Parts: sequence; structure tokens; C-alpha cells
Amino acid sequence: MTASPSSPPHSPGYARLVLAMLLVVYTFNWIDRQILGILAPAIKADLGLSNTQLGALGGIAFAALYSTLAIPLALIADRTSRTWVITVSLTVWSAFTALCGFAGSFWQMFAFRVGVGVGEAGGVAPSYALITQYFPPHQRARAMSVYALGIPVGLALGVLFGAAIAEAVNWRTAFIVIGVLGVLIAPVFRMIVKEPPKPAQAAARVSVGTVFSILARKRSFWLMALAAAASSTCGYGLAFWSPSILIVQFGFDLPTTSWFYGSLLLVGGVIGVYSGGVLADRLGRSDRGAYAWVSAIAWICTAPFFVAAFLSPSPVWAWVLLVVPNALNILFVGPLTTAAQHLVPAHMRATASACFLLINNLIGIGAGSLMLGAVSDVMTPRFGDLALQYSAIGLCGLYVVAAVLGYLAARPLRQDWVDDTAA
Repeated sequence: MTASPSSPPHSPGYARLVLAMLLVVYTFNWIDRQILGILAPAIKADLGLSNTQLGALGGIAFAALYSTLAIPLALIADRTSRTWVITVSLTVWSAFTALCGFAGSFWQMFAFRVGVGVGEAGGVAPSYALITQYFPPHQRARAMSVYALGIPVGLALGVLFGAAIAEAVNWRTAFIVIGVLGVLIAPVFRMIVKEPPKPAQAAARVSVGTVFSILARKRSFWLMALAAAASSTCGYGLAFWSPSILIVQFGFDLPTTSWFYGSLLLVGGVIGVYSGGVLADRLGRSDRGAYAWVSAIAWICTAPFFVAAFLSPSPVWAWVLLVVPNALNILFVGPLTTAAQHLVPAHMRATASACFLLINNLIGIGAGSLMLGAVSDVMTPRFGDLALQYSAIGLCGLYVVAAVLGYLAARPLRQDWVDDTAA
């Protein structure tokens, strides 16, 4: 059975239910990523790790296979069942999250974090493609932003639940509990979310090379992907290390840190993610370039707020200052992920998303936490406990780079855009 890609296959009510389930899965995706950040001080003390090793656990251990396997898994999803790929992926990454609670050394934890990345590789790109099937074009950036609410919600819950369980029991139990919950959610997702009819062109087998060759010829793809990667390098680095920075900056204990950081992630992130989708859908009707320049404006405003917050002596002012960039730095998710999918015909969109995410995640996740941790180790002999704080301030310059690239992407995006009617 096939369907026109421009006509949603189910009722609006069921489409919203599907979106809600995808949001739940994506929330677990981000809980399992962020929980390592809030537990970093305890893990560092227990396993005797350096900041560089912790950064590797939060970055390259997760990103290497997460980024590269996303493309073949997206191709499988485009050719077979997107819902099954997401279900299996959720089960795998949750199981490896639980195994992190049994790690007795750096290399054991590294191996389990690689496993988390392998599982999560199959979750995001197929979800993007499902959203484009369930929602019409004029609602997609908004729907994508609702899905992306899993980022701030997952980040906040990872901080809050991880800290609460670690405080009540220990850091190992936090990994185990969160992982088991994810495994239990997987069959529920599969029972509720139906595989929609594929676009008519999906019967033709399209290779990764074919999809990538289309993207590679489009300047907007490279500019958007590199802009997102520059932003994500800073964003992932700050998300991982901010709890440790706040503990030093204000002398917080673990529960206080979790509520302080979790609340600003939730408030700022929800506002930013949803605003990005609404703005892009409204402005993008008359100007496709808005999907890029809206993100650029947000990025150029992000850096000074982060710098001011990390230099603030007042926790109250730091919270106010941090809410703003935690909204702005994530605003791009809905607009750019929507735009990246519209660079190819509908039946190639999961694979196109995976190509976009390969660049964004391999650079952003792979470099962010590791770079910040390594630089802080180098700076520690001179700056002591403040080394992480100063390293974070320096890293914020990447938001300016992202803004420039995003602005430059707007013009070619108008020419490169592929409507749903294109074969």
C-alpha cells in the first residue's frame, strides 16, 4: 500500500498520539545521555577518572557508532519498518544504560557507553521520517519541535532522577533503574504506533550513496550541518559539564545542583524548542530561508548570556542568565531538521536525516564534552577548580561560528528546497 507523501495517512488525533509516543522515546534517549553528566563527580571519584576520560565517556564513546550506524539503520528503516527499528533501538540502548551501573573501570564504562550509542543510532532519523508522514508540510516544523521537547525534558529528568536515585542509593542504581524503564517502554511503543503507508517511490531501493550525492551537491546542506555541529559542540559540552561547573562556582551539593540545573534546562529548553518550530512554520511559508536565518539569530544571541552566567557571583542571576541561552541554543532543532529533510524527495528522508545527524553528532557529541574536559585538564595547574568554568567560556565562541554559517545557508536553502510533490 502506498500513499501520497503530502496527505497524512491517519486522523489528526492519532497523529498526535504517535507524536506523543515518539516524544516519550526521545525523552528516554536524552535521559540516558544526560544522566552521565549529573553523576560525573561520583563516577570520577569511584573509578578514579580524569576530566579527559569523563569527557570521552560523554563524547566519543557515545558518538562514534551513534553517528556512523545511524545511516545504515535509517536506510533499513526507509526500506522496511521505521517503527520496528525505533523499538529495537530503544531496547538496545536502554539495556546498555542499565549495564553502565555494573562498570568497574573506565574501559568497561566506555564499552557500555558505546553500546548506548549503537542503540540510539536507530532512534532519531526514523522518527523524523515518521513525523513527516503523519503531519502535513505546514505543521512539520512545529511537530518536529514538539518531538524535540524530548531534549530539554530528557535533560532535566536525567539530572533530577539521576541525582535523586544516586542520593538515595548510589550512582550505579540510577543507571540500572533508568535503563530498565526504557526496556519496559519499548513494547508499549510498538503496540501503539502503526507503520504508516510508505510513499509511492519507496518501492524503489535507494542507496546511501544516491541520497548523499543529492545532499552533497547542495550548499545549504553543508552550511546547515556544519552550523548545527558548531552549536552542538558547545551545547553538548556545556550540557555534560555544567553540573560540575555549578558545584564549584556556587558550592552546591548534588540535590541543589540537580534542581537548579534541571529547572533551567526544562524551562529554557521547552520555550526554545517549541518557539523554533512555531517561528519556522510561520515565516517559512513565505521564505524557506527562514528555517536557517531564524536559527542564526538565536545563536548570535546565545554566547554572551552563557559567558555572563558563568562569571556571575549570584546563583539567582546565574539562573536567570542561563535560562535565556538554554532556550536560544536549542531553537534550531525543529527548523534545521525539517529543512534537512526537504533537501530530498519524501522516500529518502530518514536517510537524509541520518546524513545530517552524522555530521552534527560526530562533531558535536564527539568533540564537545571531550574538548572541554581535555582543555580543563591542561588549564587546571594554573586555574585550579575554575579551569572548567574558563574552558566553558572559551568554547562559547563556537556559537558565533554557527550563527555565521546559519545565516549563509538561508539563500541556497530557498533554491535547494524539495516539495512533497517532487518525485
